[in-house]
Amino acid sequence: MANQIKNITFRIRIEYHFIFWVIYFLLNFIRWGSYFNDYWYSFKSNLVEFPLHIIIVYFNIYFLIPKYILNKKYYKFFIYFIFSLTLLYIVRTGLNYFLVTENIWPEAEGTQKAFTINHIVAVITGEIYVIALVSTIKLTVDWIFEKRRNAELQKHQLQSELNFLKTQIQPHFFFNTLNNLYALAIEKSDKTPEVILKLSEIMQYVLYDAKASSISLLKEINYIQSYLELEKLRYGNRIQSQLTISGNINNVVIPPLLFLPFIENCFKHGTKNNDNIKLSINFEKLNNEIVFFVRNNFNPNNKVVSKHGIGIENVKRRLKLLYQDKFKLKTNVTNNKYTVKLKIPI
Repeated sequence: MANQIKNITFRIRIEYHFIFWVIYFLLNFIRWGSYFNDYWYSFKSNLVEFPLHIIIVYFNIYFLIPKYILNKKYYKFFIYFIFSLTLLYIVRTGLNYFLVTENIWPEAEGTQKAFTINHIVAVITGEIYVIALVSTIKLTVDWIFEKRRNAELQKHQLQSELNFLKTQIQPHFFFNTLNNLYALAIEKSDKTPEVILKLSEIMQYVLYDAKASSISLLKEINYIQSYLELEKLRYGNRIQSQLTISGNINNVVIPPLLFLPFIENCFKHGTKNNDNIKLSINFEKLNNEIVFFVRNNFNPNNKVVSKHGIGIENVKRRLKLLYQDKFKLKTNVTNNKYTVKLKIPI
C-alpha cells in the first residue's frame, strides 16, 4: 500500500485549466477595455496574446522547472527562459502589428515603436508576471498534494509498524504460555487440560479480536483476567491478585494488547526461588482518560534476562506511535514494590 501511495501522481483536471484561463482572459479584457475605453481593441489584443501566454506558461511549469530547476541546472534554465521570452516577444509584437494595430504600444504616451528598450521591458515584465502567477498557483497546488500524500504515506507506515509490533506480542505470549504448559506436562499435573482450555480462549482473542485497530476495554480486561487465571493454575497459592475497575468503561475502546506486557512483567520478577506474587491492578476512567495502575512485589535479586526484549519496549514504541506526547507512563521501584502508572486519552 505504501508503494502504491508513493507512485500516485497528481494532475490538475483539464477543466480547471480551462476555467482559469477563461476567467483570466475576461479580467484582462475588462481591465484593458476600461483602460482604453475600447473593448473591441482589448478583445482582439487579448485574443492574440493569450495563446502565447498559455504556451510560455506551460513550457515553463511543465518543462523548464521540472527539467532544470528541480535538477539544479539553473544556468540552463536561465538560458532557455531568456530564449523563450525573446521568441515570445518577437511573435507577439509581430502578430499585434499585423492583426490588431500598428500602434504597437497604445498605453504609452505618444507613438511608440517596437523593439525599443522600453517596449521590450514592458512586454517581458508582463509575461514574467503571468508566468509567476500561474507557477505560484501550480507549485502551491503541488505542495498541498505532496503534503497530503506524505501524510497518507506516514499514516500507512505508522499502521504497518503498529501491526508489526502487535504481531510480535502474539508469538511472544504464546511461547511463554507454552513453556508454562510444558512445565505442567512434565509434572503430569491434573491442571494441564484446564490450562489448554484457557489457552485456547486466549488464542482466540489474540488471533481474531486483537487484529482490529481498537477493541472494547472490557474485552481487554477479560483477556487479562484469563491470563491471570492461567498463571494461577500453574503457580497456585503463590499468586495473590486483585483487579478493580473505577468509573463507567462500557463504551471505552483502546488499542488491543496494550496492558498485558506490564502484567507479564510482574511475573518475570516474582516467580523465582518460590517467591509469592502479590499483584494489584486498577483501571480507572477519569474524565477523557483511562488510568492503568499495577503494583507487584519486586525482588531485586531476581535478575530476569529476556531473550528477545519484546514486551515493555514494544508497548512504549506503540504508545509513542499511537499517542505521540499525549500519554504518560511512569514506572517506579520503592520498598521492593514495582509500580506502573499509564494514562492514555480515550
